Amino acid sequence: MQIRSTPSIRPGLCSITLRESSVDEVIALAAAAGLESIEWGGDVHVPPGDIDTAREVGERTRAAGLDVASLGSYYRCDEVGDFPSVLSSAAALGAPRIRVWAGEKASADASADDRALVTAQLDSAALHASEYGIELALEFHDGTLADTAESTLDLLSGITATNVSCYWQPPVGADDEEALAELSQLAQWVSTVHVFSWSPERERMPLERREALWTRALAFAGTLPGVTDALIEFLPDDDPALLAGEAATLASWLA
Repeated sequence: MQIRSTPSIRPGLCSITLRESSVDEVIALAAAAGLESIEWGGDVHVPPGDIDTAREVGERTRAAGLDVASLGSYYRCDEVGDFPSVLSSAAALGAPRIRVWAGEKASADASADDRALVTAQLDSAALHASEYGIELALEFHDGTLADTAESTLDLLSGITATNVSCYWQPPVGADDEEALAELSQLAQWVSTVHVFSWSPERERMPLERREALWTRALAFAGTLPGVTDALIEFLPDDDPALLAGEAATLASWLA
């Protein structure tokens, strides 16, 4: 039996949480934990351009009663990356969304030309994705132009595509109020939440260690019509045996 969630948010899993596990192991662990969706990572489980693998992974996911939340790509919205291969894999996977990255420079270090390039490439990729009915979503992450709410909003406001959203996760080192303030700023754009609890030293802790943050964050996210998934991204010690307990904690917050 799957874990019940709020109508707007599915409890799910990023396959990169279990990088050392096979596709079938990831599916089995997610299903056993009562999760509802999987974001398949493009670094291990669904490599860009491997159409047969993408199709098979999508079919196996749905056969297990799980939804494909997205393809977690590492396309950087620059001239180096090969977006067509990412897009073809997402289409074969049956992913409604592709997670992409806003360049390779932090907003504080990026020039106007850097920002213009990422904006143009994001717009172009989104246009191509729209032909397949697929949405793009920016990873909210340090070392990119989506490293703060202000920079992310500036980037999103500069594109013409309408099929672009963003993820949200608590910035490492930010206290609860700082993290929640950024979530509030990004609210209208957020489609997915990456769920994890890290210390300022990047120690991977059980989710419950940041219960005060996550109960508030997910309650707020539940009021936003655009948010579809809350995806567990990391486990303490990368231990697959801990997934069921972490999934139960997430479900209790979404209930």
